[in-house]
Amino acid sequence: MQIITGFHAIEELLRAVEAQLEKNFSGTKSSQIGKKAAGGKTPSVRLKLFYAKQGPRVKKILAQAEKLSVPIERRTDAELDKLVAPLPEYLQNHRGIILIDERPQEQSPKLSSDALLAELASRPKAFVVVLDSITDPHNTGAIIRSADQFSVDAVVLPERRSAGDFQTVSKISAGAAAWVPLLYTANLVRTVEELKRNGFWVFGADAQGEPLPHTKFPDKTLLIMGSEGSGISRLLASKCDDFVSIPCSGKLDSLNVSVAAGILLYERRRQLLSKA
Repeated sequence: MQIITGFHAIEELLRAVEAQLEKNFSGTKSSQIGKKAAGGKTPSVRLKLFYAKQGPRVKKILAQAEKLSVPIERRTDAELDKLVAPLPEYLQNHRGIILIDERPQEQSPKLSSDALLAELASRPKAFVVVLDSITDPHNTGAIIRSADQFSVDAVVLPERRSAGDFQTVSKISAGAAAWVPLLYTANLVRTVEELKRNGFWVFGADAQGEPLPHTKFPDKTLLIMGSEGSGISRLLASKCDDFVSIPCSGKLDSLNVSVAAGILLYERRRQLLSKA
């Protein structure tokens, strides 16, 4: 079970659920989707919404939940405080509304290496993002959220030296972690080598790389994002075919890794659509 706090995070998760239900019920009117889901024709949404007071933003969320037939209950602020007490302190500011997500964790598509390679090798176009030693769950969650928005086919993470707080990752990703295929691997270098053998061109994000406006992403692209402190590890860097950078003009020497990833993912998506 996950407890989601924050207006934006709750709204985005409900939107993600609605989008998934629309895929399941193609051709169904938006107003009827929640009724069909509640009727048992698809796995239950398995969400609950608790609120203490109805401000304008809360009313908007309640209407969004009602459309999806999400059960809604009124609780006191004290009851909400008790529900969020187990969360880290920075997630406890519920602002009068929380979402309970009781969907099983296995709904998040975590793939084996063999399954991922077999699936992607058969595609003429694919985009994979590799996260190298990014240990902050906020950065990981934000990158996964961008991956969902910009049609990334899989995100590869190391079993060690990665953000281990899945609840925080899921919250920051606004539910995208439940839909973006995630591959946890014991050996990032070996996984990248296997993807290269399956036709992927490997880019590393690096401040000394080719400026993004001059970079052309091929149909099968793998992008490696390194940690903000040390960048891409030496062994992984040796597997890169090219490096790409984002031209900046500020006084700081770099962008936050999740911001940089969002820019790169958008540009690859833009280039792909321009070919269509």
